[in-house]
Amino acid sequence: MKFMKLGSKLDTFYTAEAFRLVSSEVSSDLLIQVKGCRYLLHKFPLLPKCLRLQKLCAESPDSSQHQIIQLPDFPGGLEAFELCAKFCYGIAITISAHNIVATRCAAEYLQMTEDAEKGNLIYKLEVFFSSCILHGWKDSIVTLQSTKGFPVWSEDLGITSRCIEAIASRVMTHPSKVSLSHSQSRRGRDEISCNGTESQRHKSSSKGWWAEDIAELSIDLYWRTMIAIKSGGKVPSALVGESLQIYASRWFPSKDGSGNKSVACETDSYTDGDRASKHRLLLESIVGLLPAEKGAVPCSFLLKLLKAANKLNASASSKMELARRVGIQLEDASVKDLLIPSSSNANNFTQYDVDIVMVILEQFMAQGQSPPTSPPRVKGRFERRRSRSAENIDLEFQESRRSSSASHSAKLKVAKLVDGYLQEIARVPSLPLSKMIAIAESIPEFARVDHDDLYKAIDIYLKTHPELSKSERKRLCQILDCKKLSMEACMHAAQNELLPLRVVVQVLFFEHARAGMATGKVSDLPHNIKAILATHDDELRSAAPLSTAATNPAEDQWSISGLKSPKSKLSTLKMKLAEDEMDENDVHSDAIVQASKLKAFSSFPTRPKRMFSKLLSSISRSASEKN
Repeated sequence: MKFMKLGSKLDTFYTAEAFRLVSSEVSSDLLIQVKGCRYLLHKFPLLPKCLRLQKLCAESPDSSQHQIIQLPDFPGGLEAFELCAKFCYGIAITISAHNIVATRCAAEYLQMTEDAEKGNLIYKLEVFFSSCILHGWKDSIVTLQSTKGFPVWSEDLGITSRCIEAIASRVMTHPSKVSLSHSQSRRGRDEISCNGTESQRHKSSSKGWWAEDIAELSIDLYWRTMIAIKSGGKVPSALVGESLQIYASRWFPSKDGSGNKSVACETDSYTDGDRASKHRLLLESIVGLLPAEKGAVPCSFLLKLLKAANKLNASASSKMELARRVGIQLEDASVKDLLIPSSSNANNFTQYDVDIVMVILEQFMAQGQSPPTSPPRVKGRFERRRSRSAENIDLEFQESRRSSSASHSAKLKVAKLVDGYLQEIARVPSLPLSKMIAIAESIPEFARVDHDDLYKAIDIYLKTHPELSKSERKRLCQILDCKKLSMEACMHAAQNELLPLRVVVQVLFFEHARAGMATGKVSDLPHNIKAILATHDDELRSAAPLSTAATNPAEDQWSISGLKSPKSKLSTLKMKLAEDEMDENDVHSDAIVQASKLKAFSSFPTRPKRMFSKLLSSISRSASEKN
């Protein structure tokens, strides 16, 4: 670090009988009280350099031995006062980034200006500050940190603003180049004088070399510094996001209650009165500094901030802004990240904040609502010659196509993510059915290539909530497409006593039909059923995690409308499904019998045709008995 030496005399200040004195052959004639400490000094060295002391001496009456002056509101403390006094006596003092702010404030208070004497202390401090401190990276940061003890004086003297401008200028001048970090400079940089040069032997290889250094600043100074850096427009948003992550890791409490680990909302240290208010201000300030560009900060970091916002009861605007940003890049999230604890004082039904996840999903689905269309063709006599504007239109169209493709692949990822999230929240006994269904239905049908994960979530919810009525279980299972279940899921569903009978019949029917398609024995199936199965097989073969071809929702939705042909024995299945929709009291006993039969039939997967014929005969007998 840089420093400046003033004066040449030896330090002759000492303490005796509760007084601070200076060795001199001349007796003291001035008693100055500063912050409870009394100094016995001399008027001659002090008054010629301090206009304020001149005025105070002129206003106070002379005593027999010492003229008494009190300085109750003196800035900088005793150390700064002694530095100013020693400068007046010509005693050697050292000024550095650690004490220049306190000394500058003290000199301003004492009015040690050029009007009192040429080459006074204020002039020398300003020269050192402008030519040395502001040109050193570490010196600027240390000086800015020290302004925290004198915020009003530092603002009035322009010290704070000039330090911030110097730091931002160093970052923006070479945003991708390296320099010494604060931590490295503690170990490797030698302290040099103002006329020296900084050592260049220790360089950081990271482009964000400045992030760890400014993370030592308090939140108000950090916020102002980052605003200055961002306003320059020369620092990439990714580096700004990296800086915010480093700062959050430095100041947010970790799981053990300390900093320097991660943004962890599981700790109780958020809820300690003033500390919680400080952390709330910290979080809301970080949210205000987030770059606008997508991907500038990881989705996991945004969700950690959202968890902390819930724990700290942050403002609704901060929560909504975080939810909006998470929704933009939701495909990068994990199930664990989405398990956001509910606010401690909120009147929520569950231990997880499901409502905020719904907001995130709405933000995600709001992207790319309309697919891009082909650009208009140029007609008429200009058709032969393509202008540059037409070429630009084609380029923009290609970019929009790529953007749409990325949006579609993101929806496929988010569908898997949501189904995994549903499996977790389904274990919560207090989760309302409406919220479970709302989250499941927020994903478009084409985004779910298969429904195995969704079926697992439904199964978990039915086991956790055995009190559901028949109509509620039907409502829950309406979101399930049996045609998109795998062989393993179908086997499990066929024996699942918690599922409504209608769903079990659908599973058995489709499994039989699929087995017939696989063996080629499909002559007894109606043409419309064959078409549905063939379409589904094509989808399964062509579907990939990054597929961009959307399926027709009308074709994806399996329906009993294809069973209307009276010539087919399969028409009896429609009758049974209609019966199942009747009042529960009329079909309760039959449902129990038929469910047991279906459970038995599902144990013969290698003989689907025989199994299905038994199913049809049992349904026919049940229908004839009712007639």
